[in-house]
Amino acid sequence: MNCDKELDVRGLNCPLPILRTKKSLVDMATGQVLKIVATDPGSVIDFQVFADQTGNELLSSSETAGEFMFYMKKK
Repeated sequence: MNCDKELDVRGLNCPLPILRTKKSLVDMATGQVLKIVATDPGSVIDFQVFADQTGNELLSSSETAGEFMFYMKKK
């Protein structure tokens, strides 16, 4: 999937991945896609809730070898 910006939050635990994502989205235009790579297992639920609460669209989430990858589209 194509993305406009990437954010690496590996090694960070809740709430830091969400806070860094929120900060990154501020600098992006509506419709742009942010790719986030995290290692915190709790981030799966955190990003779903974040998307629901903010109106940003969680396009996909996946896990590979203990790393979680999310694609979020800015509202």
